[in-house]
Amino acid sequence: MKRVLITGGAGFLGSHLCDRFIKESYHVIAMDNLITGDLKNIEHLFKLPNFEFYHHDISKFIHVPGELDYILHFASPASPIDYLKIPIQTLKVGSLGIHNCLGLARVKNARVLIASTSEVYGDPTVHPQMEEYWGNVNPVGPRGVYDEAKRFQEAMTMAYHTYHGLETRIVRIFNTYGPRMRLNDGRVLPAFIGQALRGEDLTMFGDGSQTRSFCYVDDLVEGIYRLLLSDYAYPVNIGNPDEITIKEFGEEIIKLTGTNQKLISLPLPKDDPKQRQPNITKAKELLGWEPKVNRAKGLKITYEYFKSLPNDELYKMADHRGFEDYEKK
Repeated sequence: MKRVLITGGAGFLGSHLCDRFIKESYHVIAMDNLITGDLKNIEHLFKLPNFEFYHHDISKFIHVPGELDYILHFASPASPIDYLKIPIQTLKVGSLGIHNCLGLARVKNARVLIASTSEVYGDPTVHPQMEEYWGNVNPVGPRGVYDEAKRFQEAMTMAYHTYHGLETRIVRIFNTYGPRMRLNDGRVLPAFIGQALRGEDLTMFGDGSQTRSFCYVDDLVEGIYRLLLSDYAYPVNIGNPDEITIKEFGEEIIKLTGTNQKLISLPLPKDDPKQRQPNITKAKELLGWEPKVNRAKGLKITYEYFKSLPNDELYKMADHRGFEDYEKK
């Protein structure tokens, strides 16, 4: 039985990856410090003999006994409400964290796949974004802590690949959604659905003309799985190229939820990307991958998940367990 370590394994994407690798008959080791992850996402796996959980901060030295075939580095705050609150931890998990993962991979002779992001493209001057585009990022702006952590993570990974000959894979993830997203994590999809469920007006930033492209989580996981098992070491975009403006998206949510709220405008945050759409030519050619779940179907599943949450989840503010402690480190 092949063994895989998934950092950030109790998070939104990490937990879905745990499910997929369990389904593929791997021995899965999930590692998470639970600062934004939640054990509820993986508690259904605890009873399985081929699943382990390590409560650990990967910014510190990582020890995993036994052999490892694969390491998937998905530990990181992933929404502005998180990485603006814990900027130093965000930078550390993308620098010290990836260094620890790559060092472990060398010792174990394991293949590493890292979760990068469309945010490496910043506020793009090229549209749609292809992997050869170097990006337009403000390194000292409020989003720089996340953008540059991911850019450094890519550079460090490629250095280990070229200098040490380590087997590495880089996935650039575009906006993804689905069950297990935190309702209060500040990203547009859970924010809109949460506001609709609470009977509040939907708040969009600016005039809503900025665009996003939303990929359902099952499609994303399939792309990641194929990339891991491929022989391609350079970055690959995985996302859904079906682009929509935030205003149109808000109108879709109002229609989906059957509510009659208005869309109201708030000031646009600094360095907020105006356009986001992946060019997925490489994924199609190298992996035979493209998204299968259309937005109408994916949103329906996600909405049903959010509707099933207890009221205290719906009305609580973002829960940043231990953020104050992490800020000082």
